[in-house]
Amino acid sequence: MRAAVYRHFGPPEAVRVEEIPKPSPGRGEVLVKVHASTVSAADHRARGRDVPRGLGMLAALALGIFKPRHRVLGMDVAGVVEAVGANVTKFRPGDAVIAMLGASFGGHAEYACVRADGAITANPRNMTFEDAVTLVFGGLTARVFLGRAGIKPGDTVLVNGASGAVGTAAVQLAKQLGAHVTGVSSAANADLVASLGADRVLDYSAVDFTAEDVTYDVVMDCVGNLPFEGAAASIKPGGALLLVVADLNGILLAPWRSRASGKLVTAGSVKYTAEDLAFLVHLAELGQYQAVRERSYDLADVVEAHRFVGTGRKRGNVVLRLPAGAAARMS
Repeated sequence: MRAAVYRHFGPPEAVRVEEIPKPSPGRGEVLVKVHASTVSAADHRARGRDVPRGLGMLAALALGIFKPRHRVLGMDVAGVVEAVGANVTKFRPGDAVIAMLGASFGGHAEYACVRADGAITANPRNMTFEDAVTLVFGGLTARVFLGRAGIKPGDTVLVNGASGAVGTAAVQLAKQLGAHVTGVSSAANADLVASLGADRVLDYSAVDFTAEDVTYDVVMDCVGNLPFEGAAASIKPGGALLLVVADLNGILLAPWRSRASGKLVTAGSVKYTAEDLAFLVHLAELGQYQAVRERSYDLADVVEAHRFVGTGRKRGNVVLRLPAGAAARMS
């Protein structure tokens, strides 16, 4: 099968399309013929081993010290089940599914194996694979972090980085919970953020929300430029700071800061579940969750996809297409 492979850490050009062995599903696994995956900020960071401050050693252990531990990036997939392993009864060949592969990666290939008891569920009936796969990485991450805050109708939520994959999901999900949502983005993306339900949109280049005399029940940082010291005064007593992207200090000090301030500070790993993914699919089928997809690239153009994600300016998701009969030229 064809896959986007990287054999050393480096720039976008480190990724090449190669022929590698097609996997076979093991016990409890399903083999998915992949039609779409996203090229996320996580793929960008893994490819270059470019991680927040202090996380270099942990990243080396997880991603590989001298060479990549997982040669094929891609944390999510949308496609069709081709085969199932022993003891799999929930899925069968021909099922259209979306799934989260997480830190095991592997989505940027024509086939991927997924645990049947993992974060995998039926593809939304009203979405193409290219749109459906945008629910996975950003949607699941946003749902898990927002769930930690216990948001109630009428709560005020600020999303820093509201136009990215996680941010666009967070704006929509916070509105679903009945919150009043403020999105922080560039002026160029203000209309997008407003269209997703944000009640107020701030241009980060013109307005510093931490300098305003406004406080929020929940502040969610999807960028990684909002330390507790800078955000604390903008959070109401008993409120929450959700650090989707954090450096080592932010992660290690989160429990202590929570106890000392009386405000929930949470960062770190996310547990992805089929139940959360099915919830997102349900919202999508009801027309209450929009896929946000700025660009799609063919597998052969994966280097260009990585270059674009590396600019840090993508709106929502960048999708990698792997349809049958796609262009066969190699990068």
